Amino acid sequence: MKNIIENSHKNSYSYLEYRKKVSDLLAEGKSSGNEQSEDLLHYSQLNEVRMNRLDKTIVVPEEVKKPLQALRKKYLWLVLAEGWCGDAAQLLPIMEKMTEMVATIDLRIVFRDENDALMQEFLTNGARSIPKLIILNADNHEVLAAWGPRPEAAARLIKEYKAKFGVVNEEAKTELQKWYLHDKGLSTMAEIVKIMQALE
Repeated sequence: MKNIIENSHKNSYSYLEYRKKVSDLLAEGKSSGNEQSEDLLHYSQLNEVRMNRLDKTIVVPEEVKKPLQALRKKYLWLVLAEGWCGDAAQLLPIMEKMTEMVATIDLRIVFRDENDALMQEFLTNGARSIPKLIILNADNHEVLAAWGPRPEAAARLIKEYKAKFGVVNEEAKTELQKWYLHDKGLSTMAEIVKIMQALE
């Protein structure tokens, strides 16, 4: 596990580097990841617009800022993501905003398909679901906690939709995006802050 984390850390990107890499691929008519399709390209293009908007509009409230700024230990947040993933597009800008105001957390992003060994260690119910936030001790890269791929209420929405209709289709994805829009990142921030406070 230690070697897997070290290798992934070496292959990691800052938030801005990740955004640039995805944008450069889009300019070539490609999505990130091993698989290429019209759908994945379309989702990646939508996500680019979405992330640009979220970068401008996400606000971190005081009740999130205070506990983050009170953290004493140093952490590495390693996040598995891909440019075509709608949840990653919603959640990465939130994580970036949370970490840019504190010196104690270093946010690094890795592409899932380039880091399959790491992904296999952090499956969700046996699936390679992303984004997956892995919280590590910054000094020795010990795994302290993991979170994702969605905040609890969003995960519940999809689970209930699947139970009712037997499938996660475009309508379900639209409902999920609406949920994210109304939530404004607050559920994500609250859940992650709770984890961070428990680690202190």
